[in-house]
Amino acid sequence: MAALEGLESLVMETILSKLAPENVAALACASAGLRNAAAAEVVWRTFCVRELDLVAPLDPDGNRCPSFKVAYQRWRESFAMYPWQLVMRAKKCWSDKKSWLAANFPEAAQTLQKGASEDEIKEVEKKLHVKLPLPTRVLYRFCNGQDTSNAHRYPSGIIGGYCFYDHLVNVHLLPLREIVEETIKCKDQLGFSIRSKYIIVAVSYFVEKVFLLNCTTGQLYVGTRNLFTDGGMVPCVPSALISSVQNSDGGAVEDAMLLWLEEHTRSLQSGLFGLRVFYRKKMICLFPEAPPQCTTAITNGVKIRASAAFVPEMCDLNAEEDSRHWFAYSIRMSLLPEGCILDGIHYDSCQLYSRHWIIRSNDAVVSDLRGEAVIGKFPLLVPDKEEFVYESCTTFPVAPGSMGGSFTFVPGRLRDPKGREFEVEVARFPLDVPAYVF
Repeated sequence: MAALEGLESLVMETILSKLAPENVAALACASAGLRNAAAAEVVWRTFCVRELDLVAPLDPDGNRCPSFKVAYQRWRESFAMYPWQLVMRAKKCWSDKKSWLAANFPEAAQTLQKGASEDEIKEVEKKLHVKLPLPTRVLYRFCNGQDTSNAHRYPSGIIGGYCFYDHLVNVHLLPLREIVEETIKCKDQLGFSIRSKYIIVAVSYFVEKVFLLNCTTGQLYVGTRNLFTDGGMVPCVPSALISSVQNSDGGAVEDAMLLWLEEHTRSLQSGLFGLRVFYRKKMICLFPEAPPQCTTAITNGVKIRASAAFVPEMCDLNAEEDSRHWFAYSIRMSLLPEGCILDGIHYDSCQLYSRHWIIRSNDAVVSDLRGEAVIGKFPLLVPDKEEFVYESCTTFPVAPGSMGGSFTFVPGRLRDPKGREFEVEVARFPLDVPAYVF
């Protein structure tokens, strides 16, 4: 101990900052000198930044504390009933998601509500006769879902969705109050008994899409077309990742809610999911924007990007025909700055004439379709213009599979062609049920 006490303060602070907080607290009991060193603000600031991503000494309610040491103590006291590693993980999950939303989608960030209290969580458990898994409890301690009071007027769901034809999905994370309301309503529709362990945690308020958490197993499910007739659901997280270890109250220690939100945030941060405008409103779009889910092909200066999104709410997994699986697909086409190049000649525009789709299931061709235009439109491509985007959908018998083909363009315009027709590749993109379903 004497050797430690003889170190310069900067060296001592560096050493203490590399220890665990509980070890620093133990050292503080050894002598007056170590107690003073262990109380250094820089040491506890390091712990707050490292474990809680706090750059200011704030308590769990956002109130300023007199020091980082006091702030750290209040956090530990407030979450004393939970494993600290789980608390840190849930805090990071929400910090990462809120940071992305604040930088990219502040309209959605503003809908996030402050965390719920232990009493509020217990009240929900009492009303629904469930015991929430520990990770879900901690998640709601940090953020009590979204304020959905304006959901019908402005789509700002933090999970997002897709749009094709008049099918618009935009998923919100529900606050505890609405979890109770939606779960009771859903149980009546599904015929669940009052002892059912399913609760509704997220929904789309446009086309109905429902996410259900099984509080016993910790798995998260999304309803299919048959949800309200035979309870059809699809798991949203790989079952192997959900811990079978149970806590003393019977709830799963590792549940799908935390895994699901973490993966969704990683998808936003990596650029797999981005923002799009549907019906003149911005929302998170689940059509992938990065490979391998999104493919890109350039032919004669025409660039085609393509990807698909699984549409569980339209699936009928009991069907034997091709309507078993549903996928929406998004096609983005543009002309490179140098324009269309055909037979060594440059053209400043080209226009779509027809399409050719080849759909495969397990590499076997199940559909070979040809037709004019896309969704009744013949887009004219010119350099430096925004991508022309269209979405459609297809049914599918057995996943996995793929979709690809080609578009036929003419240089110039259809009414005034400047050269011969030419085909543009649409690189094959996957049609598969993803490991994580959003």
